[in-house]
Amino acid sequence: MSLRTRLALPVACYVVLLVSALQTLVVPVVADIQRHLGVSASSASWVVTANLLAAAVFTPMLGRLGDLYGRRPVMLGVLAVVLLGSVLAATTSSLPLLLAGRVAQAASFGLFPLAIGMLREELPAPRLTGAMAVVSGMLSVGAGFGLVVTGLLMRHGGDYHQLFWLSTALTAIGLAGVWLLPRRAGAATGRLDWTGAVLLGLGLVLLILPLEEGNGWGWGSPRVIGSLVAAVVVLAAFVLFERRVTHPLVSPRMLRHRPIVVANAAGLFLGFAMFAVFLATSALVQTPPAVAGYGFGASVLAASLVYLLPGTAGGVITAPLGGRLVARFGAKATLVIAAVLAGLGFTMLALLHSATWEVIVGALAVNSAVTFGYAALPALLIANVEPAETGIANSVNSIARSVGMSLGTAFVVTMVTRNPIPGPVPLPREAQFVTVFAVGAVLAAIAAVVVAWALPKPRPVAFTVEEVETDEVLGAAGLDVPAVPAHR
Repeated sequence: MSLRTRLALPVACYVVLLVSALQTLVVPVVADIQRHLGVSASSASWVVTANLLAAAVFTPMLGRLGDLYGRRPVMLGVLAVVLLGSVLAATTSSLPLLLAGRVAQAASFGLFPLAIGMLREELPAPRLTGAMAVVSGMLSVGAGFGLVVTGLLMRHGGDYHQLFWLSTALTAIGLAGVWLLPRRAGAATGRLDWTGAVLLGLGLVLLILPLEEGNGWGWGSPRVIGSLVAAVVVLAAFVLFERRVTHPLVSPRMLRHRPIVVANAAGLFLGFAMFAVFLATSALVQTPPAVAGYGFGASVLAASLVYLLPGTAGGVITAPLGGRLVARFGAKATLVIAAVLAGLGFTMLALLHSATWEVIVGALAVNSAVTFGYAALPALLIANVEPAETGIANSVNSIARSVGMSLGTAFVVTMVTRNPIPGPVPLPREAQFVTVFAVGAVLAAIAAVVVAWALPKPRPVAFTVEEVETDEVLGAAGLDVPAVPAHR
């Protein structure tokens, strides 16, 4: 095995760690960005939302480009774009330019499927499953790393620009590592669906924008209603266009087949739950109790390390447990368990949030539920689609999860900016956080009922834990999952 091939696993681990670190670096400092730029809370939240929306479009496109032109050159291109975005975000005090930088950083989401695809090309089969499990674990490690670094850099009220300078340095290291990987030609033929990508991106922006800005624009205003109507028209045009394309960004069949629709709705909910609890918890614990009558007045350091880190770090334990649940009880039952656990976590947060341990346990329950759900979705998809369609099905599910994250962000921002407590610094009322958590609990209950009722009776297929963990990694990356052996 050559030196370049030996570098495949450590480089894959590093770039996937970078993906999740870039995701969580800014979550605890949205309020700092708002104060520094002098913008509204809903405008500042686009630092998170723009990144997630762009990721929903970029990820399947970049995976397809990797198939066409080879993983290494596409990964180099992605990292170059992320590097430019990081430098832009680090050097600007303009919200539009900061959002442009965050959109460029969203290209990093494509590194996960590209890294997994690269491992499949470079490593022998006996080493592949273990290697993919290690790389997948870097998602949790990177999320925790991002929170820890944010807390440490901002512990004395530091400048949030430091976070983007750090991401610049981390991206440069990743660029050097990928440069050393072996060169492989692309394995696919065809073309990229640029028109579909533009229609999808425009439709999602038109959908999320009025949900973020509804409080300021007025929910019955022509801008809100016009944007929502335009979103329906553009997304309908996207579906019609995809039916006529040889290599569509999203297969229209994936939007009609009931088990796939249910799995995508579940992915939408799980993405919503993940960022709703992330942002709501961060805002809740940083609220000063002397002014608002609730909250903990936590610093960015405490919000990152005490309240948010346990949920992300717990993924190292809960991810393997999710695989065991799928192997023991099946994908459908595990998804129901995930929805019930999320409901319990949201309910606890709605009713009990006056003590530190209550917030930590509630958020940990929701994050664990998301991890269990993500373990179940790939197994659910491969049981209900043809082997040749698993890559498309998982790619669509990845888009659903990213859209859910955007909707969760928009919902939290809408709620916490409504009817603020009068004062020099507008603060949300406690009831608004309770509403966020209560809606999460209701959606979790609906998800549990829909999954239990709408999904067909599972096929009598027994998965091993190793197979579940492999399918989970490939599914999360939006890649083809091996067919279930015929003797099963």
